[in-house]
Amino acid sequence: MTTEAATADGFAPDVEVRAKSLKIGAIGAGAIMAGQHLQAYSLAGFEVIAIASRTQSKAAEVAETWGIPKVHETPKQLIEDPNVEILDIAFPPDQQPELIRHALAQPHIKGILAQKPLALGLDDALKLRDEAVAAGKILSVNQNMRYDQSIRVLSQLLERGELGTPVIATIEMRAVPHWQTFLEEYDRLTLANMSVHHLDALRFLFGDPEEIYTATRTDPRTQFEHTDGIVVSTLRFPNGVLAVSMEDVWGSPRDDTFESDFYIKWRVEGTDGVAQGTIGWPSGEPSTLTYASNTTTGGKWVTPTWETHWFPHAFIGVMEQLQYAVESGTPPVLSVADNVKTMALIEAGYTSIAENRPVKLSEFPV
Repeated sequence: MTTEAATADGFAPDVEVRAKSLKIGAIGAGAIMAGQHLQAYSLAGFEVIAIASRTQSKAAEVAETWGIPKVHETPKQLIEDPNVEILDIAFPPDQQPELIRHALAQPHIKGILAQKPLALGLDDALKLRDEAVAAGKILSVNQNMRYDQSIRVLSQLLERGELGTPVIATIEMRAVPHWQTFLEEYDRLTLANMSVHHLDALRFLFGDPEEIYTATRTDPRTQFEHTDGIVVSTLRFPNGVLAVSMEDVWGSPRDDTFESDFYIKWRVEGTDGVAQGTIGWPSGEPSTLTYASNTTTGGKWVTPTWETHWFPHAFIGVMEQLQYAVESGTPPVLSVADNVKTMALIEAGYTSIAENRPVKLSEFPV
């Protein structure tokens, strides 16, 4: 199956599937694996041959749903399965590094797709990067927002110069992420586990920022102890772009009678045009984009459309770029070498919170 469907304006909101021959072993049977990864792989024709999770019975249920032939008792047993060529991990970040390291030691494992955040902190992420290089393995990180259709088309607009020189960008989230229970045990919440989507997308669009200032407050509506509940980060880029990412992870009083208005919106203004859109995850609808350009639309608003969704279709692109990297011998688009730069941005954000100051990314060389 090919998911690429260019719009009338020549945009490609989804990727073309160029490679899908490598056999996948899935670790994890929660909502993100069962409801998104495996659905995307089924749509694209990727072959998942085995699954394992912390609970074998749960893995067996997911295997039955998606026709996965082998259920292993433990994740380590799956990693040691000689038929598995690509390992897809959807596991908590405190447990993920151990699984990655075990996979790096297996000669039959050719590529690893890890969840974000790659680890609980930057130091561990850098160690994993270096260990993957030493093992000669491809380690990729699932920054799936880069494959959201609206973000992909926005990137293409910027590359085509239709907005002119970018000036300011914003991402505003008012939606409920349904925190996994394991996050209650960590000392990092929203910045590491939700802002990571948006900050990585801003890096994808504008390159590496020079500076971040992050402000936060606890959220009285979140019913477990935490520090970074609501988060606002301001980024400055070398090309002059100023960007703001805001994560309100509750969005309303959320009682049975309150009519909540959940959304994720973004906007980019340039010297020759403006683009704005929505991420479809909270609504279950396709993401949207509309733009106006003095150079190509006469200042009139144009709205490309597509039928695919961020969830699950973005996960086709995430797995495809890894399959293609292994088959072609080229670096993956979502390389661990690139992802540690996003991890450095997160680390700088936490330093900004702790010290109440703008933090230069040069303080966290990677």
